[in-house]
Amino acid sequence: MVTSDYTDLFSSGMTPAATRVLEVASKLFYERGIHAVGVDTIAEVSGVTKKTIYDRFRSKDMLVAVYLHRRDLLYRRWQQEWAAGHPLDPPLLGTFDAMAAWMREHGPRGCAFVRAAGELPDPDHPAHRIAREHKSWFRDYLRDLAVAAGHPRPADIASELLTLHEGATVLYSVGADPAAVITARRAAALLAGSQR
Repeated sequence: MVTSDYTDLFSSGMTPAATRVLEVASKLFYERGIHAVGVDTIAEVSGVTKKTIYDRFRSKDMLVAVYLHRRDLLYRRWQQEWAAGHPLDPPLLGTFDAMAAWMREHGPRGCAFVRAAGELPDPDHPAHRIAREHKSWFRDYLRDLAVAAGHPRPADIASELLTLHEGATVLYSVGADPAAVITARRAAALLAGSQR
């Protein structure tokens, strides 16, 4: 994981006010977009002053980084708990089932990391780095599952399945294909089977 001030801030424990700010900001950033949501709006909805936000998070960029870092941790745990709770599913295909459940409950507007990277294209911005790291983690997670399943080309299939995941997320989020995850899972099954 990227080591920076935001990880220290997140892991050191937050005050109730900071937790409330993070909850509100996370919801607003995801639903409306990072640029569309100002600190004034976050303060008003959170019931705190702007000074409180800057005291706790130092800047809006830091708040965005903490929001994405937290979402990254939540998604990692979601995928791993799904795998542990569905041991009969082939794990590589189960990642699609976990993603479908996540999108229904937490991500109807698509991938928060892709959206953030689109809004903040500077590759050195903390949000962009977190998005990049999240995708790298997921590719590595898929590779590890492929190794455990005995696939002869685990790195290749991990990259291919990551591409299917990303495409399904985009098609689902823009409303182009409500069954995109099912379609991607079916393609993944064919792909995974053909590489054995």
